[in-house]
Amino acid sequence: MKTDAYLELMHIFEKLKNEERHSWTSSGRRESVAEHSWRLALMAYFMKDEYPDLDITKVIFMCICHDLGEAFIGDIPAFEKTGADSHAEDDALANWVNSLGEPYKTELSALFAEMHERKTPEAQLYKALDRMEALIQHNEADISTWLPLEYELNFTYGMQDAAFSAYTKALRDRINEDTAAKIEAAKTE
Repeated sequence: MKTDAYLELMHIFEKLKNEERHSWTSSGRRESVAEHSWRLALMAYFMKDEYPDLDITKVIFMCICHDLGEAFIGDIPAFEKTGADSHAEDDALANWVNSLGEPYKTELSALFAEMHERKTPEAQLYKALDRMEALIQHNEADISTWLPLEYELNFTYGMQDAAFSAYTKALRDRINEDTAAKIEAAKTE
């Protein structure tokens, strides 16, 4: 890859550092898409003991790449995202991937197709972790940053995705315990 093309990629990826998500950090500022993806990749890495038969390197790469489309259309909270929004993000990402040279075009096309279909255990694990990372972040943020709908959403978001294995289901249940404790503590403040 020529150096100019390489730097152009870096400029696209930098947008994810600046793109704010709906989530807040424990220090009281909005989280960036890049920060979400970074911790999500670490979550995947620390799953390798639980899933020794999975290609954890692939899961980590899925976690790093999963929100690249947001470099083109921005972040839209899950509870606001429409089918049209998802389609626009998929189109923007596909156009970008198709503009890449080989082997990147073929490799990323296959990766995003696998992630979208969620038929492999790697794709199922990435998606379960993606949902749960957002919930963990919500539980770490001050409850004053929560919207009223999030009091219920934090209990239900990603439950189906986490049900793919006993470990992710147990982790999701544990996150629910943290959510309940956070809500209960807020009542006494």
